[in-house]
Amino acid sequence: MKAFTINRYNKHQNLQLTEVSDPILNDHDVLVQIHAAGINLLDSKIKSGEFKLILPYQLPLILGHDFAGIILKVGPKVQKFKIGEEVFGRARDFRIGTFAEQIAVSEDDIAKKPKHLTMEEAASIPLVGLTSWQALVENANIQKGQKVFIQAGSGGVGTFAIQLAKVLGAEVATTTSHSNFELVKRLGADTIIDYKTTDFESILKDYDVVIHSQDGKTLHKSLRILKPGGKLISISGPPDINFAKEMKFPWFLQFVIRMLSLSANKKAKERNVQYSFLFMKANGSQLNQISNLINEGRIQPVIDKIYPFEALNDALAYVESGRAKGKVVVKML
Repeated sequence: MKAFTINRYNKHQNLQLTEVSDPILNDHDVLVQIHAAGINLLDSKIKSGEFKLILPYQLPLILGHDFAGIILKVGPKVQKFKIGEEVFGRARDFRIGTFAEQIAVSEDDIAKKPKHLTMEEAASIPLVGLTSWQALVENANIQKGQKVFIQAGSGGVGTFAIQLAKVLGAEVATTTSHSNFELVKRLGADTIIDYKTTDFESILKDYDVVIHSQDGKTLHKSLRILKPGGKLISISGPPDINFAKEMKFPWFLQFVIRMLSLSANKKAKERNVQYSFLFMKANGSQLNQISNLINEGRIQPVIDKIYPFEALNDALAYVESGRAKGKVVVKML
């Protein structure tokens, strides 16, 4: 089959379109013919080697995490799905590879495609949807009336997280450029701040939750807008010791990660708030709940551009530029 691969970590080198062996199907796997794949900044970070300590992939590697497609085969112990069903999902770590014509994935990592979405729309959902769900529902346990600050509201995670937070009954603040105000307002944002002209710390205070996706300076400012007992959940780092233990890293790597998050944890403790790092995991059950919200019309995908499969490097470069509003997708079929 055709696939885009990397042979070595390199920030500037393009992915190579090549022929690779067909996926191997395990007992609980389904084989999916991929119709569309979502592009994420995570793909770029893996390509550059930024995550090679915590995600030590063997090279050559097929990149890609999000997909939507049709099941071609099922393993002998698969119970939840059958051949011909339309599904979507986020391939789990160490089994990624959606920048290809086919992928073998565990039946536990996928869900039936939302009924009224196109393949491209469905492929845009899994990573940002699961990140938002695990941050707002699983970690923060958002309650009606709470105040949530979601950084970069016009980005992939931001456009989904705003909608989910509103479904949960939260009051939402976000940052974006002025040209994206109408977009994030339509998605449900209550307070919109132009990050180019206004310091959010001068406006926001006593927030219950911050979903952090920016740099260290922004992280420290975000800790200061939380009320006592509030939570900052970072999807951009630094990773913390709980993440290191959960990943079962060796002691020396756990020590390094503890040092990386030392400043954030210290400042959080001083303000009587919580800091945690979220590294999203594949989860078909949560995807199914997300699919239900989409089918009910309570959340909608936000797609900026759709590229043909052959132009995948162009799609990845556009995501890396930071200009995307919502998600970028490549279309195979």
